[in-house]
Amino acid sequence: MLTLEEQRQTAPPAGTGPQKEQAVQRMFSSIARYYDLNNSLLSLGLHHSWKSQAAAHLIVDSRVVLDVGAGTADLALLAARRLGEHARVVAVDLNGPMLAIGLQKVRTARLQRQILCVQANAERLCVPDSVFDAVTTGFCMRNVANLSQALQEIRRVLKPGGRLICLEFSHPVAGWLRRLYDWYSFTLLPWIGTRLSGDTTGVYQYLPASIRSFPDQNGLARLLREVGFQKVEYHNLSGGIVAIHLAVK
Repeated sequence: MLTLEEQRQTAPPAGTGPQKEQAVQRMFSSIARYYDLNNSLLSLGLHHSWKSQAAAHLIVDSRVVLDVGAGTADLALLAARRLGEHARVVAVDLNGPMLAIGLQKVRTARLQRQILCVQANAERLCVPDSVFDAVTTGFCMRNVANLSQALQEIRRVLKPGGRLICLEFSHPVAGWLRRLYDWYSFTLLPWIGTRLSGDTTGVYQYLPASIRSFPDQNGLARLLREVGFQKVEYHNLSGGIVAIHLAVK
């Protein structure tokens, strides 16, 4: 088994711009059918609670919501159920295979009238300005090619006073938890994830590397302010392994 340092060194490079985008899409396409199962196993089922807590921040009178990086539509489904039949949720993701699984889950839940699944890039949302009451995003922002551009685009499509709810992996607060989480992320997670999915693209090395290179709680809050958001705050979950960032246009 590789050491922690060897795992870091052999993790596939994230790259920038189109190179990162293409690499990320190839990796997620390769594991799409195993994504939900692996999420549950590798998070010990905690991802369901994290997503539920994020959806709970939606204001109940929101009527038009955008879920960016919807993946297999878990967060979009939670949003639709929280807001009721009069609300509409647009679930967008760049990855076709992931979104196809999400669409099937929407159909199984019989929520096609509430949730519209659309293949789109988070950095180039093809909608007019000031359309959505809220934007949710779960475990997506660290995978975009240009984080600042994606956040600016989200702000653009929000109505004035609209809220961004961003659920993302972050940096554990306690030193002992950081060390334990690093060992788990760079050693155990790639070993389990690769064997369960049969992946050969290196996605389970990329995922922990992408978390470590993503801004921490204060760094992401600062970036949200820099692109023009107000009332920025965050709430740590599971000791800071995950954080919910809230921001208002």
